[in-house]
Amino acid sequence: MNLTLYVWRQQSSELQGRMEKYYAQGISPDMSFLEMLDMVNEDLIKNNAEPIAFDHDCREGICGTCSQVINGVPHGPEERTTVCQLHMRHFHDGDTVYIEPWRAKAFPVIKDLIVDRSALDSIIQAGGFISVHTGGVSDANSFLIPRSDAETAMDAAECIGCGACIAACPNGSAMLFTAAKVTHLAMLPQGRPEAKRRVCMMTEEMLTKGFGNCTNHYECQAACPKGIKVSFIAKLNREFIKAAQLIKEE
Repeated sequence: MNLTLYVWRQQSSELQGRMEKYYAQGISPDMSFLEMLDMVNEDLIKNNAEPIAFDHDCREGICGTCSQVINGVPHGPEERTTVCQLHMRHFHDGDTVYIEPWRAKAFPVIKDLIVDRSALDSIIQAGGFISVHTGGVSDANSFLIPRSDAETAMDAAECIGCGACIAACPNGSAMLFTAAKVTHLAMLPQGRPEAKRRVCMMTEEMLTKGFGNCTNHYECQAACPKGIKVSFIAKLNREFIKAAQLIKEE
């Protein structure tokens, strides 16, 4: 399989970027998308050209670092699939493929296809944790949790923080990411003591870092490789309203 690639090249966030044309030749349909880029980089290195910079780590759909917009879609055309899980059999011989980094104000380009996603870390640091006493582990039956609540919490915990929801959103909103993290802890008794502080601090940090507001385009849910639902955003809003009411009463 032979492909024509148009890849975004940019040396840093301070410099302008551009699309450059490359050829991927002799590609096996059994390769992953990242393995195809590895082959392209090997050819560039052989020709004393600078390889394409892109992020990757686990290559198992777990870490979410392989963030790329492929033909206008975060993580590519397949639903619930990260770039490292996307295989070349989903493309055809002679296809033209456009590859870009995440596009969001809060995600400045570091180089080529790599963006700085530390703004998501800042949201977590603002309140995505619980305070616990050190010591022995509590018995599993000490906290009785309804099965529906436990399953909802686990569904929210599936978020891998890749940022596809933000790249897909016309507003560059981080509401789905923040909602998943807030819901994960809000559904469990261990997370309730800090619920008021958590939702206020995380939403405030989200706005401070330059993320946009949610206007219900639903692109975030469509692009999420783990299928995180927009219903969690409603949960985030309810938690925020409850926190605001408690603060008012105090």
